[in-house]
Amino acid sequence: MGAVAEELGLRERKKRQTREAIAAAAFALFRERGFDGVSVADIAAAAEVSKPTLFAYFPTKEDLVLHRFVDGSDGPALVVRERPAGTSALHALRTYFLDLLARRDLLSGLNDTPTGVTFHALLYTTPSLLPRLTSYLIDRERKLAEELLATGEQPDEFTARLVAAQVFGAQRILAEYNAAEIRAGRGADEVYPAAVARAETAFDMLEP
Repeated sequence: MGAVAEELGLRERKKRQTREAIAAAAFALFRERGFDGVSVADIAAAAEVSKPTLFAYFPTKEDLVLHRFVDGSDGPALVVRERPAGTSALHALRTYFLDLLARRDLLSGLNDTPTGVTFHALLYTTPSLLPRLTSYLIDRERKLAEELLATGEQPDEFTARLVAAQVFGAQRILAEYNAAEIRAGRGADEVYPAAVARAETAFDMLEP
């Protein structure tokens, strides 16, 4: 049994390594040539995998950029589901976003690494990414609304959906402001205090 579990664990690690290698190769090429200047064949060659293998991990070229929105967990919905007893959903979501800022997570916009700069430059300059991004965000917003309703945080589906939309709208705007400052040449550490202040203000406004 232990050998089987170890084999499964090794297989999963190899899958993650392959996925990350493909994503890293894609971002290096996107940084150099832009999104439209890179083909899937270029990315597969750089990552030393076949095109079918690449598509097994990333169904579309856009997913190579946006997979960070869907990898791992359901984001805010999971935060609400797993929050400590006695903690309100909004407080848990505030803490979650502040943690993203502290970790300089790509989704917070406060990331000045080459990958972070490329990620946000692609988001705001590549029209074909917008429909895919919108579908990801709507799906996560729906899951948050379902969690708010299931946990009794909101009295009905209509209110839960409105609250979820407000939370996602606030996080999107906060990330846009942070990313804009990074694109203007400021460092993440320099922007961090203002980013925290903006986040606190946004969640204070959502509190009522």
